[in-house]
Amino acid sequence: MNQSHFDGGLLSYIGHSLLAALITGVTLGICAPWGIVLMYRWKIEHTVIDGRRLQFHGTAMGLFGHWIKWFFLTLITLGIYGFWLHIKLEQWKTKHTTFY
Repeated sequence: MNQSHFDGGLLSYIGHSLLAALITGVTLGICAPWGIVLMYRWKIEHTVIDGRRLQFHGTAMGLFGHWIKWFFLTLITLGIYGFWLHIKLEQWKTKHTTFY
């Protein structure tokens, strides 16, 4: 049985986190999908399951269309759709994750 592990480092994590926060903050949240994808890619591509490295194929532009749709659904439903956002993000992330 192969081992599973995570090989991301602290300095790399801090750098990616700061860049994601900067992208999101400077654009007042409009470019949040870019920051989200940056962090997803970092976490997923540093993960090895049963000796096989994960790879993330999602793009910020691919998420952006969903992000706009989810934003308007949340507004229209007076915030109720917001409860589904985490689930929708996880589904999108999983759809774009494969073994290398």
